[in-house]
Amino acid sequence: MPPPTPIPIPLFASTQLNLLHEEHAAEVSSSKLASTAATVSPSTRRTLQATGYALTGLILSQCRTGLGGRVVGEFAPDPAVTSDEFRSEDGTPRFGSHGLRVGDVVRVSDVAGTGKKVGGKDKEKDKDAEKGGPEGVITRTGDRAVWIAFGRPGGGGMSKEDDEGVEELWGKKLWAIKLANDVTYRRMRQTMEKMEKMTETDYSHFMRVAFGHTTPLQLDTEACESVEFMDPTLNDSQKDAIRFALASRDIALIHGPPGTGKTHTLIELILQFVKRKKRVLVCGPSNVSVDNIVERLAPKKVPVVRIGHPARLLPSVLEHSLEVLTQTSDAGGIVKDIRKEMDEKQASIRKTRSGRERRGIYDELKLLRKEFRQRESKCVDNLVRESSVVLATLHGAGGHQLKNQKFDVVIIDEASQALEAQCWISLLGAEKVVLAGDHLQLPPTVKSTGQKTKDEASEGKGEKSDVETLKGVSLERTLFDRLLALHGPGIKRMLTTQYRMHETIMRFPSDELYEGKLIASDAVKSRLLIDLPYEVEGTDDTQEPLVFWDTQGGDFPEKAEDEIGKRGALLGDSKSNEMEAMVVARHVDNLIDAGVRPESIAVITPYNGQLALLSRMLREKYPGLELGSVDGFQGREKEAVVVSLVRSNAEHEVGFLGEKRRLNVAMTRPKRHLCLCGDSETISHGSDFLKHWMDFLEENADLRYPDAGDLL
Repeated sequence: MPPPTPIPIPLFASTQLNLLHEEHAAEVSSSKLASTAATVSPSTRRTLQATGYALTGLILSQCRTGLGGRVVGEFAPDPAVTSDEFRSEDGTPRFGSHGLRVGDVVRVSDVAGTGKKVGGKDKEKDKDAEKGGPEGVITRTGDRAVWIAFGRPGGGGMSKEDDEGVEELWGKKLWAIKLANDVTYRRMRQTMEKMEKMTETDYSHFMRVAFGHTTPLQLDTEACESVEFMDPTLNDSQKDAIRFALASRDIALIHGPPGTGKTHTLIELILQFVKRKKRVLVCGPSNVSVDNIVERLAPKKVPVVRIGHPARLLPSVLEHSLEVLTQTSDAGGIVKDIRKEMDEKQASIRKTRSGRERRGIYDELKLLRKEFRQRESKCVDNLVRESSVVLATLHGAGGHQLKNQKFDVVIIDEASQALEAQCWISLLGAEKVVLAGDHLQLPPTVKSTGQKTKDEASEGKGEKSDVETLKGVSLERTLFDRLLALHGPGIKRMLTTQYRMHETIMRFPSDELYEGKLIASDAVKSRLLIDLPYEVEGTDDTQEPLVFWDTQGGDFPEKAEDEIGKRGALLGDSKSNEMEAMVVARHVDNLIDAGVRPESIAVITPYNGQLALLSRMLREKYPGLELGSVDGFQGREKEAVVVSLVRSNAEHEVGFLGEKRRLNVAMTRPKRHLCLCGDSETISHGSDFLKHWMDFLEENADLRYPDAGDLL
């Protein structure tokens, strides 16, 4: 392979800054409804919840002091508005499915204060209504509660206004709405600004490799000689990837196709580094990706610290989080006492009606918080320094807890789902880097088009020297992708044994995308729904791994955009197909009638318009059934997956269904049964990839043709 063409680092950073500015603007405008909470009607709130932007029907059930002295509120479903289908056997209310996740920035508002017209006589109340309630970050979510730490992230803790805003929530009917998260963007911008100002003498060897100024160093073969693997279940491709990552002196990519045990491989790799006295920073783009690793590392008795808030209340994760370590370590004793005093002060605010007394308590709280933060900061610093493995989200790696900390290796999991600028938050000082992911699945979601920069780059407009270096730079192009293109497959090792899918389900993605290299493990290659560990009747569906309901013939047309645009802007750019949704619903009925539990089934579709339609048909009927978008289901799996492809039109237009990485996600989620519903006539005209897929289904799937008359 010829030597790579060097990329000017300052120009790369400035291009990223322009793209990030555009992306942040697009994200803020997409959550415009969030900034006008005072005028949101009940029906809009329901639409916001259905599209993943909000959670309604909340009450504040308790408060405590969290990390950094913040007030953490626990919000439960309001029993007064929770229907019977969302109650446990003991009658306790629980949440239905929603799109709020750990790390989301939200505003909590009084339902009575929204949907009102602002502009009455009481101007102070109008101002409060416009503000819409206190803002915070979701730290945990569960079936029966959502926890929110108040005060904007990175905003220096709680203010008096924050305290008073939280106090106002007691006894009210509430809802939470997602806001644009400025912190991630701020940290990415700061990192790119720093990179832009660097001179050549500031560049680390890894940076020089990452931008093609030099080639990766030769492997250190001694480092991987006679590796004693701790996990006896590792397969050959996993062992090969681990040896390669140990031997690499600067960069190693671990390519983990769906179900190939990528996290399993990373756990062994982390343990091998620790055994060699290396200090490791492990990052991922989401809390879930990081907690997944903490959870598996926890039983291995390695000193680990999880920066930030754990996504799930699992004891194995919790005991390694900074929040718990600052309470349970020796140094945390004094911190714990101050926390207790703060909790008592917080509770006393609700017992006093005197404005002067309340102000006095707020002032005392302010002083206590200052002392709390100082002591906690010292305690955190000691805990992090003594840990062999530190884990954080990519933007969490830019927090004050990791300032001046040095690591021998940085591992980024799900690197193909992270913006490159996000990765550099943890990489500016890195010496050796391991990126794990699958660049053949969906890249990170990008709302802006970045059109101007890309067009100028591809069409050669503007200053010639600038334009050539900008060519191909976009937010969707990840560091994993870029390094692979820059240095070739020599820096990558692929995992080839998959432990998820039936062999028939695996075959097409393997042949078309993974060079035919995937092998189904003996444990999964022939398992079907009828083999589930509970009683399932043997039917045409439960004994078939791959089913295709082909709706060709024009009786199952998609709805044009303008027909569904009336439902509101959130679904205005989407598509739906009512007749196809009926085919999906009928197939789900048949699976459940045969004994397959709703919890074992997912229904996914690329279009939000179709998702809204399917939700109306199926959510109440089967509360345990999972409904979601293809993009949102990346990284997940279910025993049975039903996919609604939606597109069916005389022009044979497939839109973003033509993105093979999106379809790769859709077709690799199931373990035992994949059912596809779509119009082969429309889809096969979309691209060579889609034509090959339709040909494959015709040869290998149980092919069925629905009768529109039977469905009506």
